[in-house]
Amino acid sequence: MKIFVPGRLCLFGEHSDWAGGYRCVNPELEKGYALITSTNQGLYAEVKPHPSQLILRASLSDGTYQNSTLPMDREALLAQAETGGFFSYAAGVAYQVLIHYAVGGIEIDNYRTDLPVKKGLASSAALCVLVARAFNRLYDLKMTIREEMEMAYLGEITTPSRCGRMDQACAYGNRPILMSFDGEGIDVTELSVPKNLFFVIVDLGAGKDTQEILNQLNQCYPFVVNEVQQNVQHYLGSVSSQLTQEAVKALQRGDAEQIGVLMKQAQTEFDKYLIPACPSQLTAPILHELLNYEPIQPYILGGKGVGSQGDGTAQFIVKDEDNQQKIIEIIERDFPQMQGLKLTINAEKKVRKAVIPAAGFGTRLFPATKGVKKELFPIIDRDGRAKPVIMVIVEEAMSAGIEEIGIVAQKGDRALFEDFFKTPPSEELFKKLSPENQEYSQYLQDLGNRITILTQEEQEGYGHAVYCAKEWVKDEPFLLMLGDHLYASDTESSCARQVLDVYEQVGQSVVGLSVMPEAILHKVGCVTGFWQESDSILSVTQIYEKPDIEYARSHLHVEGMADDLFLGLFGIYALKPKIFDFLEEHISQNFRERGEFQLTSCLDRLRQEEGITGYLVKGQYFDMGMPEFYRQTMIDFRNAGQ
Repeated sequence: MKIFVPGRLCLFGEHSDWAGGYRCVNPELEKGYALITSTNQGLYAEVKPHPSQLILRASLSDGTYQNSTLPMDREALLAQAETGGFFSYAAGVAYQVLIHYAVGGIEIDNYRTDLPVKKGLASSAALCVLVARAFNRLYDLKMTIREEMEMAYLGEITTPSRCGRMDQACAYGNRPILMSFDGEGIDVTELSVPKNLFFVIVDLGAGKDTQEILNQLNQCYPFVVNEVQQNVQHYLGSVSSQLTQEAVKALQRGDAEQIGVLMKQAQTEFDKYLIPACPSQLTAPILHELLNYEPIQPYILGGKGVGSQGDGTAQFIVKDEDNQQKIIEIIERDFPQMQGLKLTINAEKKVRKAVIPAAGFGTRLFPATKGVKKELFPIIDRDGRAKPVIMVIVEEAMSAGIEEIGIVAQKGDRALFEDFFKTPPSEELFKKLSPENQEYSQYLQDLGNRITILTQEEQEGYGHAVYCAKEWVKDEPFLLMLGDHLYASDTESSCARQVLDVYEQVGQSVVGLSVMPEAILHKVGCVTGFWQESDSILSVTQIYEKPDIEYARSHLHVEGMADDLFLGLFGIYALKPKIFDFLEEHISQNFRERGEFQLTSCLDRLRQEEGITGYLVKGQYFDMGMPEFYRQTMIDFRNAGQ
């Protein structure tokens, strides 16, 4: 299994994590707020389980190489953690994991690191997150991203390091977050941007004493005794809080110019209020020379120091990718000791495409399916219009704002779907239609212009059918809907729209959920997790296909639900394109479940890799896959929902 963990960049709110932590002692202090994003650089590793040892091989960005082995023994791990140094971070996390979970060892080959170390980019925290994530995924510990972050933090403070609470924010990957710090408590809000934002990080090639900076600033807490200390608390409290929260609003608007203005203001205020507390380190002549260097001014919108500040690292926001490259060229030409790195916060891609697998044989509806594809079976909709099932599903997708739809069909059935969606009725038939149906016929042709018929050459399972859409979907997130399910919302938003709204809110793959009795679990996929919002949004910790009752009772119950009720898959998904990697892996390795390539186990891999959110859809689904279900759907669907 390969894992990448980036560094983290504190855009605004440096020092606010530990400063806000003092609210435990002095509640008059303000909460701390920090706006954080990941770097594009980080630690690349291949990990695998080991029966009894912690093995770490690492190639660092400074050219050094580390190779260490320890037994998975609490005393040995703790002793190593307390010594300090690179391997101590891995040992500290392994020690904490061993306290909380029953695990074996792991072998980590950190084969590449392009993240600068000791430059305020949380390289040690990235290693701690890497180790926590490796244990989590290899042993399926079902830790959420937040829990991985907490485990990494516990591991790092087991070492002599006294890192702040924001350092392990690199666990959240390339999604910017707002962290708030209130004593021992922290909150994390994931953010999204409407368009790409471009930054440059510059290693100043100088030096600073971070411990001295932290030592002097910590002397200003928890209570003030002079003006210098009062100024430090003022900046790290109300000033930093206001600047950070204004920066969050600008980031969510994609307003690079305003972020630049706020960066300049933050640096000015930082210098005014904090330099007097540690002038030997925070005066930072090299940082300020670069921030004010005339040749780069036409290319930057703003800039400031990074991390604990001082002569360590600088950050700039620029207008576009061309300016990123230009500023790096100027800096590395005129300051040979410095190194520039690009950082881009990418806009979250909108879900534009939907995939509807419709390539099954429909064996449970034989012999009707010998004459008619089950996706073309008729249904009476809520307007009293007779439609084939596939059209109702297509309209559900369109109601969610989907722009293009890919229908996955058997090779021999391609013409059936092409004919329905793309071929107008004969002139003779068209003339016999009512004016209303003639107008509807034109609507059907317009709909067909947004539909692509994809082919599944061989029927190898639901997962294989989804994989057949890979080249059409490309690298976009997509909506996935079953080809034999109908949906009826209990609200003004369609079921598909509800799922996409949650996707846009959480920024990760979403599976629609429905409450199901234990008696039908053996027919459906089932999930478990814990509620983020009660009876609405779930952090998914396991996805399991068709469990028996004993397994469901032991492993899949969700707190707050009746003992005989569980959460099953609703049949609507908003998925990141990473799902295709796992489907491809199963297909290339011929990994079959019940003789076919399945989707559910790949969804669980996606959960481990990127996280998955579950959403309890406010609506009903209707299964068309069996005669008794089809009969009931014909009765109930027209009157369902609003």
